[in-house]
Amino acid sequence: MTKIRRYCKLMGVFAKYSLMSALEYRINFVTGMTVEMGWMVIKLMYVAIIYKAGTNIGILTPDHILLFIGTYVLMTGIYMLYFGNFCSIPGMVQQGELDLYLVKPVSLQFLVTMRRLEFAYLLPNLAAGVFMIVTGWRLAGLPVSAASIAGFLFYLACGCLLTYSLFLVPYILGFWIISVGGISDISNALWDFNNMPSMIYGKWFRRVGTYILPIFVITNFPGLFLMGELSPFSCVWGAAAPVLFFVLVRIFWKISLKRYSSASS
Repeated sequence: MTKIRRYCKLMGVFAKYSLMSALEYRINFVTGMTVEMGWMVIKLMYVAIIYKAGTNIGILTPDHILLFIGTYVLMTGIYMLYFGNFCSIPGMVQQGELDLYLVKPVSLQFLVTMRRLEFAYLLPNLAAGVFMIVTGWRLAGLPVSAASIAGFLFYLACGCLLTYSLFLVPYILGFWIISVGGISDISNALWDFNNMPSMIYGKWFRRVGTYILPIFVITNFPGLFLMGELSPFSCVWGAAAPVLFFVLVRIFWKISLKRYSSASS
C-alpha cells in the first residue's frame, strides 16, 4: 500500500506540473482544445446520422449506440492524456535519452509513460463523453442503481488498464526496430474500431476483437454490462484480460529494456 500511495503522489505531481507547463503557453493549450473539439464535432455527426436514420442494430437502439459512442469518446480522452509519452519512446531509445531516467528510484516504465499529461486533449472528450453516456443511459431506460453504476465504473477502469497495456506494445517495439511508424498507424486504426458498438461487426471478427486482441473489451463491456448482455464468462474475462495483458506487457518491457544501449556505451 505504501508503494501505491507513493505512485499516486507521483501522478499528482506529474499532473500538477503538466498543467502548469500547459498553461504557461495558453495559446497552445487553447489551440489543442479547439482542435480536439473539432474532432468532437465529427464524432457527434455519427450520433446525428444514427438518430436521423432511426433504425435499430439488433438489440441496439440509437439511445444504446449513443451510450457506446460516449464511452468511446471518454476513453479516447483518457488515452490521449498520456498518449504523447508512448510516441516519444522510440526517439528516447534512439537518442539515448533513457539514460536520464534509468537512475531514478521509481519504475522506469511508469516514469516514461506517465511523466507528461495532456489535459487539452482530455477535457473536451471528458465533458462530451460524460454527457453522451448520461444522456444515452437515461433515454435507453437502463437501470440506475448502486450496482449498475459500480459495475459500469469497474469495467471503465478495466478498459483504461487494457488500453494502456495493448497500445503500449507498438512503441516498445522501438527497442527492437528503427521505425515503428507503420505499426503505430495500425494500432491507431484498431482503436477506431471502437467508434461503434462491436455488434455491427461479424461474429468471428467480434470474437477475435474480444478474446484474442481484446480491443472491444475496452469500450463495449461497460455498456453491455448495463444492458445485461454479458455472459458470466464475459464478466470474468472483462476483469481478467486487463490484468493478463498488463502482466504480459510488463514482461515484454523488461525483456526489451535489456536491448537498450545507453548513449555512453
